[in-house]
Amino acid sequence: MTTELTYLAATLVLALVQILLPAGARTMEFGIGWNAGARDQTPESHNPVVGRLERAQSNLYETLPPFIGAVLVAHVTGAESALTLWGVALYFWARVAYIPLYALGVPYIRSLVWLVSLAGLILILVALFI
Repeated sequence: MTTELTYLAATLVLALVQILLPAGARTMEFGIGWNAGARDQTPESHNPVVGRLERAQSNLYETLPPFIGAVLVAHVTGAESALTLWGVALYFWARVAYIPLYALGVPYIRSLVWLVSLAGLILILVALFI
C-alpha cells in the first residue's frame, strides 16, 4: 500500500474517532440510558465541548469526500508524487490537530490549522493536473 493510501486509511480511522468523540461526550452528560434509548428527545447539551466536537466532526466531513476522491484518483492515474505525499500528510496531521484545538475553543490557531489541511488537499488536486 502506498503512503498516500495509508494516510487515507488513517483519515478514515480518524473519521470514525470523530463519530465516537461527541457520542461519548453526550453519553457522559446524559447517561447510558439516554444513549441506549430511542433518543426521540435529545436535550440540549450544557457542555460546550459536546457542540465543539460535533462541529469539528461536521467540518471534517465537508472536506473528506474531496480528499478521498483526490487520493484515489492520484493513485489510480499514477499521479502520486512529492506533492501528493506532502498533501496527504498535511491534511491528516492538520485534521488530527484540529480536534483538540476546536474542543478547547482555541481561536485563530484552529483556523490556521484548518487552512493547513485545505492546503494539503489543494496540493493533491494540483498533482492531478501537472
